[in-house]
Amino acid sequence: MNAPVLTPGGRIDESRAIKPVRVAVLTVSDTRDEESDTSGHVLAERIAGAGHDLVGKTIVPDEVTAIRAQVNAWIDAGQVEAIITTGGTGITGRDVTPEALEPLFDKKIDGFSVVFHLVSYQSVGLSTLQSRATAGIIRGVFVFCLPGSNGAVKDGWDKVISAQLDSRHGPCNMVELMPRLLET
Repeated sequence: MNAPVLTPGGRIDESRAIKPVRVAVLTVSDTRDEESDTSGHVLAERIAGAGHDLVGKTIVPDEVTAIRAQVNAWIDAGQVEAIITTGGTGITGRDVTPEALEPLFDKKIDGFSVVFHLVSYQSVGLSTLQSRATAGIIRGVFVFCLPGSNGAVKDGWDKVISAQLDSRHGPCNMVELMPRLLET
């Protein structure tokens, strides 16, 4: 039997099979196209490399209606269990991802922002203050909103999201909660 792989605050039990999560990646940008969307590509590669199913990947402009329309389309189709956005979480006038998605959250995952900023601080120091990374649940789907830089995407996936979307992570993970997200 393999020894568990330790992660910050937990462990991965490699003796168990991973349950693939259906994940979509949304890049929010006025300037990137498929070729220049490096952060979207980083996420897509890491999602697939972790054994999950990449069920969608697209780019929309920094516009509230465009962001909401794509997220709602994926959720309405019923083929996605998690959505990860990259971009639009900064503090400039065109950064509107939190404004687009937080009003749709049935529940906000406050701890995500806290933990993201803790790990981001290790990489970029006080510059992490310029991010409004956020997460929540929309109609039973986890939504994680990351900044648009490659470094932020790597920190967000590698050090926060990947372990929580790994069904083998203990002492608990978000995958085991998925069947109960729509309970009343």
